[in-house]
Amino acid sequence: MFGVRHVIEREFPEFQTEINRLKNNDPDFTRLLVEYDETDKKIYGLEQQSLPISDDHFGDLKRHRLVLKDQLYSILKQYAYS
Repeated sequence: MFGVRHVIEREFPEFQTEINRLKNNDPDFTRLLVEYDETDKKIYGLEQQSLPISDDHFGDLKRHRLVLKDQLYSILKQYAYS
């Protein structure tokens, strides 16, 4: 969706407890989460500013956010169902 932040807690509300636990106890999860949040903020900022940006660069940012989201989801699933 254009112009909307993709905060991980809203993306995966069913994993709220796991997100909080992992943020406090797993440095690898926290690192991925910080990178995801920074990438999402960058995308959101570019959308809000309406500055010229190449489609390739913007697409790369969105793909990177998706890869990070997939990695976070995989960790959350593994943690929740173990």
